[in-house]
Amino acid sequence: MIDIKEYREEFQKHLSHLQEELKGVRTGRAHSSSVENIIVDCYGAPTPLKGLASISIADARTICVTPWDVSIVKEIEKALAHSSLGANPINEGTSIRIVLPLLTQEKRMELVKTVGHKQEQAKVSIRLLRDRIREEIQKAEKNNELTQDDRFAFQKNLDEMTKETTARADVIAEEKEKEIITL
Repeated sequence: MIDIKEYREEFQKHLSHLQEELKGVRTGRAHSSSVENIIVDCYGAPTPLKGLASISIADARTICVTPWDVSIVKEIEKALAHSSLGANPINEGTSIRIVLPLLTQEKRMELVKTVGHKQEQAKVSIRLLRDRIREEIQKAEKNNELTQDDRFAFQKNLDEMTKETTARADVIAEEKEKEIITL
């Protein structure tokens, strides 16, 4: 027997993924999430920055990165310089300071487009999940595990869950867009 409620968690995973993706999109303020997933090549393996250093926020536009092993400061500096932050890291010997430039209106609009793109990707993945579940419902009906009335009820619930999830994705994206546009 199919239980649509089981799939609610899968829908939630898509929303969580969208939120994680949007954390990396820069806003007008410094956030540790904008650098924590930058990949650093050190110790012979690519490693996210959050696994190599502590990341703190000094002020609204400054991020401080203090590696746990001082010998990898150069590698971290190189990774930060090649990232999409648009800022030059300042090597202070045992730590790195990143002063984020002010966002121009053009850059803000570019970031809003990026948010929209990530939002659309999330909505596509939600619709693909809906289609996969719909196929499972139809197979269950063909195998006489469901009646036609049950199939219609499950599909109605599935459509409602899909609508709720895509609406929530829209809200998440709108909130991020407001963060970007707000000076």
